[in-house]
Amino acid sequence: MKRKFSAWIVAAMMLIGMLVGFQGRNLISADNIYEQFKKFQDILVLTDKYYVDSVNARKLTEGAITGMLEQLDPHSVYIPPKQFERASEEMQGNYQGVGLQIRALNDTIIVVEPMGGGPAAKLGILSNDRIVRINDSTSIGFTSEQASQRLRGPKGTKVKIVIARPGVTENLVYEITRAEISIVSIDVALMINDEVGYLAVNKFSTKTNDEMQVAMRDLRARGMKRLILDLRWNPGGVMEEAVKMADLFLDAGTKPKPKQIVYTKGRAAELEENFVATSGQDYEKLPLIILLNHASASASEIVAGAVQDWDRGLIVGETSFGKGLVQRQWAFGDGSAFRLTIARYYTPTGRLIQRSYEGKDKAAYAREAFERDEQEGDNLEHKKDATAKADSGRPVFHTNSGRVVYGGGGISPDYIVKPPAATEFMQNLQRRDMFYQFITSYLDARGQALRSTYGEDIQRFVKTFAVTDEMLQEFRTFVTTKGLKVEEKDLQKDLVFVHARLKAEVARSFWGNNGSYRVMLEVDPQFKKAMALLPEAVKFAKVN
Repeated sequence: MKRKFSAWIVAAMMLIGMLVGFQGRNLISADNIYEQFKKFQDILVLTDKYYVDSVNARKLTEGAITGMLEQLDPHSVYIPPKQFERASEEMQGNYQGVGLQIRALNDTIIVVEPMGGGPAAKLGILSNDRIVRINDSTSIGFTSEQASQRLRGPKGTKVKIVIARPGVTENLVYEITRAEISIVSIDVALMINDEVGYLAVNKFSTKTNDEMQVAMRDLRARGMKRLILDLRWNPGGVMEEAVKMADLFLDAGTKPKPKQIVYTKGRAAELEENFVATSGQDYEKLPLIILLNHASASASEIVAGAVQDWDRGLIVGETSFGKGLVQRQWAFGDGSAFRLTIARYYTPTGRLIQRSYEGKDKAAYAREAFERDEQEGDNLEHKKDATAKADSGRPVFHTNSGRVVYGGGGISPDYIVKPPAATEFMQNLQRRDMFYQFITSYLDARGQALRSTYGEDIQRFVKTFAVTDEMLQEFRTFVTTKGLKVEEKDLQKDLVFVHARLKAEVARSFWGNNGSYRVMLEVDPQFKKAMALLPEAVKFAKVN
């Protein structure tokens, strides 16, 4: 029995020891820890010996670990092996495979997008292609996960896939040599016009700064004189990468006290950190606006908080999520890991961004961030002698120039702009994935003709392609066949957005994110407000 449980008992002991902290012996007696561990060991042994059915020691121990961490904060978590493998790929920014973004639709694996520069893209595989065989097995009926597992493998190895392409009679056979595939953290980097650059970052991985440097140089070479940095839906990631991003836009300040970007405070003093800006970056005077929404969290809030506290740029959108806790990760030999909160982080003015989580379960805590009742308008005119908004209930701080900002619950924008409220009809269309499904079938008949018409000319597509009445009627009919009732009044209420989503899905099929983003930004009120505020951002840049 000792052999049976030894590995998991050691793992549990390690976890309990870590929770005590690096100064554990000074903070709590070793006898108390041993007593609690002995209780857990006794329960596990007795359960294995006397429970009415056979038990799974691994499953019981993982459940105990999860339950233990539930008593802490919402961001201290245990990660099982399979989840940790994917999470590690996301943070490291790479995996080994063929470079295809795929999804399952009607029992068929469809290529959503071949990743630029990947082996599949180089061989000419296209969006909307159907993968019908992988090696010698049919892939009909596969889930996306099953197909991904077959397509992934060590770099240098080969995989054969058979493609059915709409409009092409014969199936196409490709032999792809797997390679190292980069998981990019920058969705798009494009020029809106001759002077305005737009850059959307979806996470902070270990490669984000490298990607950012390349994207910024490219935009500058194309004439960028102002930047809109989109951190909406960005859940965060590697803190050091957020520091590097903020440092792109901040100078070092005056000696002997350089400009802070972020600092952390915890129970163990040796884990506390202080990050400051350096001078010499090419973008320290670049007019800047950052877009945030309720899902922008952690590292995103570090960047936005530093920019706002130093009056370096403007923040537009919605109040961010409010995650101001720092985790450290420990990996175990079985491929699992756990992340433990070791500190809180603070913006340069001393703001704690973390929302209160005491007395809330994780679901309620997460949901709360998206249920704020915010009033649209600007916070820009709040000065040192101004009174904080009566309904904020949050501690008041002042930026470098004296503007009022708030702590204790995310980054409040300088200009609050809400996205359009989705009607129930629109929510149903999106939940059922009607736009993607319809355009997939629509392009089966028209995809080749549209590719011939527009080629690589995305600008021409954005300016000239329009959703016709005929196309809209086809969409209405398609949705009805899928069991959704289409009320004309609902359709008319959402007509602008419906047109944009249909056009964006066509653009995505041809140009990936560059295409879909270009279309959707045309109907994005937060982005439009940012564009209108660029002259104000120019004033901020000149002051700093």
